[in-house]
Amino acid sequence: MVAITDVLYFEAADKYIRVLTASAQYLIRTPLKDLLARLSSNAFWQIHRGTVVRATAIHTVLRDEQGKLSLTLHGSPDKLAVSRLYSHLFKAM
Repeated sequence: MVAITDVLYFEAADKYIRVLTASAQYLIRTPLKDLLARLSSNAFWQIHRGTVVRATAIHTVLRDEQGKLSLTLHGSPDKLAVSRLYSHLFKAM
């Protein structure tokens, strides 16, 4: 079991979901749709069709020359793309 406060983000990968923390990654076999129903929408934000991040883990939000958003998380070197469908979450930032 992984504490929900340790999770940086969830990423859909085929039939599994990768659960990424600052120190490890795990695989679970739960559809992302079912997982989203169990997560608080205030604590976890869907930023792409297959990616859900913990809002408090967001370190930076960057906009490139084409206007596309990406973000980095505390404790992770990964750069995650934000789709246009979910970019409204970052309008105030």
